[in-house]
Amino acid sequence: MDLFATAEKNDSKKYEPLAQRMRPRNFDEFIGQEEAVGKGKYLRKMIERDQLPSMILYGPPGTGKTTLAQMVASLTNSNFKKLNAVSAGIGDIRKIVDEAAEARRFYQKRTIVFVDEIHRFNKSQQDVLLPYVEDGRLILIGATTENPFFEVNHALLSRVRIVRLSSLSDRDLMRMLKQAMEDKERGLGSRNLNITDESVEAIAQLSGGDGRMALNLLEQAAAMIDDGSEINIELLHTILGERIQTYDKKGDNHYDTVSAFIKSMRGSDPDAAIHYLARMLAAGEDLNFIARRVAICAAEDVGNADPFALVVAMAAVQAVQFVGMPEARIPLAEAVTYVASAPKSNAAYMAIDAALADVRHRNCGPVPEHLRDAHYKGAAKLGHGINYKYAHDFPYHFVKQQYLPNALKGTTYYHPTANGREGRIGEYLKACWPERYK
Repeated sequence: MDLFATAEKNDSKKYEPLAQRMRPRNFDEFIGQEEAVGKGKYLRKMIERDQLPSMILYGPPGTGKTTLAQMVASLTNSNFKKLNAVSAGIGDIRKIVDEAAEARRFYQKRTIVFVDEIHRFNKSQQDVLLPYVEDGRLILIGATTENPFFEVNHALLSRVRIVRLSSLSDRDLMRMLKQAMEDKERGLGSRNLNITDESVEAIAQLSGGDGRMALNLLEQAAAMIDDGSEINIELLHTILGERIQTYDKKGDNHYDTVSAFIKSMRGSDPDAAIHYLARMLAAGEDLNFIARRVAICAAEDVGNADPFALVVAMAAVQAVQFVGMPEARIPLAEAVTYVASAPKSNAAYMAIDAALADVRHRNCGPVPEHLRDAHYKGAAKLGHGINYKYAHDFPYHFVKQQYLPNALKGTTYYHPTANGREGRIGEYLKACWPERYK
């Protein structure tokens, strides 16, 4: 036994970050991701039976992707190789392929290659992996925070299983923190520290579902105090300052937040809408981008149920460009809460899409002659404008005549709802065109 090597290993272990030291070694220590690797789940069975398929682990930071890959390395009898897509090249991949072929030929052992941040591999690098994943020389485990359907070649995607890992719940994070506090071998248990339940809950909430962040925050707090002391909420306030933002303006979190923002306005929940607005503002989202989404929602989802919503939204668009932050948050909040609280109708949006579909896919015929431009010399000889009835010459400024082309006669595109002001529009149209608006 090499005592010097053992001492060096133990010493280096001591200086590893808490999150690294506390990585689970088996499924008994693994917290969260029950949908993916809970008892009886397909993936867990395949790992335990050493019959692992190629897969891509996809999820936010700190959800267990690398940890799960390292567990596979310790729980299977396969050769395990690790690559980081940031620094690895095609030569590194080919070297592992050669070693894998040798291990299979002479030792009947499979090779698992773990590619961290696989979305950073370019197309050529991904193409190199493809034939070896297909013929079984390599079992691929990729890890990515980016949506693999956008970042990974479709040919490679068709040969792997996508395993989606979710952000950890506050309950999972609290279990993880207490585990680290109690573990005397790898965690903080040997320091006899105390931590209040309020502090555990606060760290969990501040971590935004990221296990690594939770353990890092705990380690920072522990470094501030002596052995036997207490981690309390006052200590956390001194080291945390403002909440760390997990919103990524170019990643899935961006699109998920924007989606929730729009759906909250459409769903008439001003509190949820203002919450997602706050998230975007705190993360430094482009103000014009936010304002455009509000204006689109006002037209698409509020429509004629309250036409003034678009006026408010467009005023916010101009105000944002004029005043900038931090004051821009106020007109944006006004527009968001107005649009979210307004009655809803997508009738105008549906009408234009239906009309465009006809224009693009049907022979709609010419404009009726009586509606054609009759202002130029000779138009009357062509029959343009003859028999046109001027609406303002008739009672209530309305007169029945054919406006649609012959091929579309009787077609109804606009179906007003009974919501808000659009209810009055519907009643007017029923009086004008009872055969179409019943």
